[in-house]
Amino acid sequence: YGIKVSSYPFFSQEFLIQNHADIVFSLVIFILIGLMFEATAKTAILFIQPQYNVTTLSAEGEVTFYHYGWKDSATILFYFFIAIILHAVVQEYLLDKVNRRLHLSKSKNTKFNESGQLCVFHLVSSVWSFYILITEGYLLHPSSLWENYPHVHLRFQVKFFYLTQLAYWLHALPELYFQKVRKEEISRQLQYICLYLLHIAAAYLLNMSRVGLVLLFLQYVSELGFHIARLFYFTDENHQKMFDMWAVSFVFTRMATLTLMFLAVGFGLARAENQGLDLEMGNFNTVLIRMTVLLLVCLTQSWLLWKFIRFQLRRWREFRHEQAVRKKAATKQALRPLKRDSRESENGASPRTKKLKSP
Repeated sequence: YGIKVSSYPFFSQEFLIQNHADIVFSLVIFILIGLMFEATAKTAILFIQPQYNVTTLSAEGEVTFYHYGWKDSATILFYFFIAIILHAVVQEYLLDKVNRRLHLSKSKNTKFNESGQLCVFHLVSSVWSFYILITEGYLLHPSSLWENYPHVHLRFQVKFFYLTQLAYWLHALPELYFQKVRKEEISRQLQYICLYLLHIAAAYLLNMSRVGLVLLFLQYVSELGFHIARLFYFTDENHQKMFDMWAVSFVFTRMATLTLMFLAVGFGLARAENQGLDLEMGNFNTVLIRMTVLLLVCLTQSWLLWKFIRFQLRRWREFRHEQAVRKKAATKQALRPLKRDSRESENGASPRTKKLKSP
């Protein structure tokens, strides 16, 4: 991953934008080099490996679990750098090459890059979260989503998944600057980035990681369908049917999300024996916190449904307008030969008799 040659002055705005991935790559190499020396290895490992591991004995033998703490911020920072590098790799070696062939406008180019990046991320996250749900047994035993709460101790793959999720959505904030996103698009992208960060952090810090994992899987699968549909639409605007397929999955995801939240938080945790707030044990099972979580999820789902309805109405209006334009154009084309025939009859020429088509 070579450093790009640039004519911009060092540490100027354009220099940072053009070479931000190379600068971050140098920081990652610097941290990795720290592993090679005994004096810095303990510090470097804080950035690379999840911390707060606890080994317990079980029927399967020794099992290592993890819980969260302030040292997670160092790990999130490291994978924040990794996300920036991967973002640049996908952009340069995949999306930019496709953009040169499509010759999209500036606004469509921005949305194409956004959907391309999110399509890769949602695909990886969907497969990864589904694998965790299968291996942890959450799908086969839905009651495990709220039983034995608080779920303080996490397996490595669960904790690492949450840390990388937080790192990715945090990296999306400076990417708005690095990718020179238009001002009209910044507010829209900031909305869903902050919502993802809020929900993922809440599930992680409130020890509701199991429910959060299922909700993220449902959300990522739905969003994957949308961004695939949008990519096909940018390649050929006649590809509209995939949006209809996504619409079905979107409504299903909203219903499944609300049902699962009321089942797990509204009923499951409400009937749990360990009611009350205990920060040392990581127990946040109080009426106020449960109602706040449910209210947050309901408001988010309502907002998403409102945006979805607006999107569908806009598509319907565009379709009706396009149909009206086509109908008007077809009517004009049909009237042209009639006018020509009437002019010929006025000049004394008999109009041509049309041949009847055989059935």
